[in-house]
Amino acid sequence: MKVSEFNYDLPEELIAQTPIKKRDESRLMILNKEKQTIKHKTFKDIIDYLNPGDVLVRNNTKVIPARLYGKKETGANVEFLLLNNIEGDIWETIVRPGNKLHIGTKVIFGEGLLTAEILDTMPGGTRKVKFIYKGIFNEILDKIGLMPLPPYIHEELKQKDRYQTVYAKYDGSAAAPTAGLHFTPELLNRLEKKGVIIANVTLHVGIGTFRPVKEDTVEAHEMHSEHYYIKKEDVDKINDAKKNGRRVIAVGTTSCRVLETIADENGMVKETEGDTQIFIYPGYKFKCLDGLITNFHLPQSTLLMLVSALAGKDYIMEAYKEAVKEKYRFFSFGDAMFIH
Repeated sequence: MKVSEFNYDLPEELIAQTPIKKRDESRLMILNKEKQTIKHKTFKDIIDYLNPGDVLVRNNTKVIPARLYGKKETGANVEFLLLNNIEGDIWETIVRPGNKLHIGTKVIFGEGLLTAEILDTMPGGTRKVKFIYKGIFNEILDKIGLMPLPPYIHEELKQKDRYQTVYAKYDGSAAAPTAGLHFTPELLNRLEKKGVIIANVTLHVGIGTFRPVKEDTVEAHEMHSEHYYIKKEDVDKINDAKKNGRRVIAVGTTSCRVLETIADENGMVKETEGDTQIFIYPGYKFKCLDGLITNFHLPQSTLLMLVSALAGKDYIMEAYKEAVKEKYRFFSFGDAMFIH
């Protein structure tokens, strides 16, 4: 299958640069897989499309302010992007300018609040870095770090919490699970009152989520790896729904990838922790998922391939064409789609 089959024309002005004022007032496109219909709604209308007993599975990872600007001891400017915590105070990090940051180089951040030493070069050109500080690392990051916004967002984010879901709990992501950005505490409360069951998974989103597909064919692409876990209380909610013929609906492609990684052939899941490299594209048979709430994804991206696997490529590409025509807002701070 050619990667070029997942291309579409997107005017640059439709790439949302800032979050909408009220999270749940973004637009919502409703896609019915069976009827192949397209409806235009507002996100808070999602309540009309979720039934009592449906299990809504959301990713409660928390984005860390992983972008750091500092100086070498020589005074030269340096940028770090923390990717993942290897152990203790040692992190895998993207560093710029990479050719100037050799093993043993020290970098100072926040006027001395944080110091880093380059320990080693890792595969792919990232660096193994050790941080030295007094106090609590995450508190220092909160003070001096910036949110690692996607490369297509060029405006400064005024409020850090807008690139964070209202239910974000566990630190570890370099990017937000953006489908969840539309939910407010009030909307979640209304859903629970209606009888919708909320379950959680945790998948720490890596920067690889923005990596373009460089191969010509879909099958040749190697998917990046991301760490996940799911607790027993959430497993029980999902399995109970599957046993009783109720729907399991994922909030975002990250929740979807966890469910499809851990589900058996009957759609049952178990309490587990691991790393997933699952790559879902047309031809994939879903085991656990019945519906998906998601944002609009980049042309030729693995995420566009995932939604095409769920709803059918031609139908999805038609829906995207319609979204462009109707001037929906695209990508991380953009509008949403519900496939059911």
